[in-house]
Formats: sequence, structure tokens, C-alpha cells
Amino acid sequence: MTTRTSRPPVDLDWNTLGFSYIRTDERYLSHWRDGAWDQGSLTLDNVLHISEGSTALHYGQQCFEGLKAYRAADGSINLFRPDQNAARMQASCRRVLMPEVSTEQFIDACRQVVQANEHWIPPYGTGGALYLRPYVIGVGDNIGVRAAPEYIFGVFAIPVGAYFKGGLTPHNFITSGMDRAAPHGTGAAKVGGNYAASLLPGAQAQDRHFADAIYLDPATHTRIEEVGAANFFAITRDSQTFITPKSPSILPSITKYSLLHLAEHRLALNVVEGDVFIDRLDGYAEAGACGTAAVITPIGGIQHGDTFHVFHSETEVGPVTRRLYDELVGIQYGDRPAPEGWIVKV
Repeated sequence: MTTRTSRPPVDLDWNTLGFSYIRTDERYLSHWRDGAWDQGSLTLDNVLHISEGSTALHYGQQCFEGLKAYRAADGSINLFRPDQNAARMQASCRRVLMPEVSTEQFIDACRQVVQANEHWIPPYGTGGALYLRPYVIGVGDNIGVRAAPEYIFGVFAIPVGAYFKGGLTPHNFITSGMDRAAPHGTGAAKVGGNYAASLLPGAQAQDRHFADAIYLDPATHTRIEEVGAANFFAITRDSQTFITPKSPSILPSITKYSLLHLAEHRLALNVVEGDVFIDRLDGYAEAGACGTAAVITPIGGIQHGDTFHVFHSETEVGPVTRRLYDELVGIQYGDRPAPEGWIVKV
């Protein structure tokens, strides 16, 4: 591998880095006009200039992704499964009638942004990463409820630490009576409307001193679907089975599917995508939230109505959750062997 000459890391306190916007140096923009995406380019400008009639502003015609670049011990840079993010963005684009960005252009754009902002990547050993936010938005002069005449595909990057304060420590959550998506709506697409719907229940949960809200299935409100902006998983009492909800209104998390693979092939667990009923939590010894931002956040307990159910512990990480975390993070930082195709070097 060729070693690049890079600028020294920026002056940040990497060990206390949170999950918030930090303006980095360059970002990528590509425009879709007349039926095709242009080749795209990097820019220093972090402000978008779009028509006041853009469909992204009025009708929610937009989607986004999230993935990370990791500094490995040898100084190289790892992108974790970017082809899966590209595929999920393509599915989101199809759902809201936007032109798809090819996997090749998606990964190339991410590479360019990482290379241009390499000195913003948290050093190996700090637990941080460079978070990439690709997005597609409908733009151009428009006022009717229809697909946009033009589109922008962009990627920017920010250095991040843990999504929830404290890193790999258990957090408590509370179920919400509100829904993040309709039963046959856009729940499986990574579109902004789902997140707008989650703002109020998330704030209400935090007002009650919980980390976030847990959403039940929108049709019956009997099964767990998502944990805030993350997917849910649990470990059965006998520590033999990894289970995660399956529903057409759940966003398909790349982290979740990675954990399903690792649970089966590295930890020799049974894996199940199925129903997790909110009134049958006694069958699980451990539980967690998982996603690109959250990585794995152990769930200490869940408040549902007047009942508060504690899993392994409110203060200690369960043994299976710990093993899954160590395996996943070890792969992302290059400390453990990765399944074929999971790591793309920048």
C-alpha cells in the first residue's frame, strides 16, 4: 500500500469528541440535470444555494446516509461497507422518485472527501472516526407536488466520538405512543420525514431523563421496531440467540446486518429476524441499539407504561454485547480480520 504524505491532525480534544457538526475543509457536490449526474467536484463552501421552490424544502424529496472512515493502527484509513450504504441510498432514492447515484460514484465521492479531510480523522486509539454524510435532495424551480427538475448529491464529513454520552455504557429508554413512520410508508427509506417525526417523542423521552424513545410497530403497538435513530437487538436468556425485529417499516441498518453475520459466524449464535414483543422482555438477558452513529449502545432498561424492565444491568455491559462490540469495532479499525468486501481502503 502506498503511504501518502498527510497534514498533521487538527488541534482537537479527540478523547472528549461528541456527535455534533464541525466544519471541515472540503465537501463533494454533484448535480443532476438533463437526465444525468455530472462528475462532481470538491468545494470549500459549506452552504448550499438552491431554489426557494426546491422539493426538498416543501415536499420532503430527499434522503441521506451515514458511514464512517476509521484510522487503523498502521495509519491507513478504512471505510466500512460503503457499497451497502450506496445500495441503501439507491433504495431510498427509488422510494421518493429521485435519480439513483451509482455505487461507483458514491464510493468515489466518499474517498475524495476522506482524502481531502484526512487530518480531521481522529487518531487510532481515541475511539473516534470521521463521519460521512452523503445526501440527495430535490432542487430547482418548482411549486407543484411532483418530482424535482434537478437534484444535488453531496457528501460532507465531521469528526465524531460517541453518539450517546459515555460510549459503551448502558442507557435507559422509554416506549413512545407516537410512530416514526406509517405501516406501509417510508420507514424503510432513510428520508428526513421519518426523523422529523421522531423529534417530539425523542425530546419527550429526554425530558423524562431517558436516552431516547423506543418505537413500537405502527400497526399494533405490540412489537419493538426501532430505538430512536437506531435498530434494536436482544440476546435470549440462554445467551444462544441474537434476535432483531423484522418489519417493512424499519430502516435496514448496515450495522445490524453486520452484527447478524458476526453473531452467527464469529460467536456461533443462532440469529433471528422476527417479532420482539414489548410485553415479553423477560425472555432476553441483554439488549442494545445499533447503527452507524450509535455503533452499539447497550440498553440497561426499558420503561413501558408503568413497567420498567432491566436487562443485564443498568451500569454494566452484558458479555455477549461486549463480544459483539469488540468484534465489530475491531474489524472497523483493522484490528480483527474482516469478512471479504467489508473494508475499503482509502
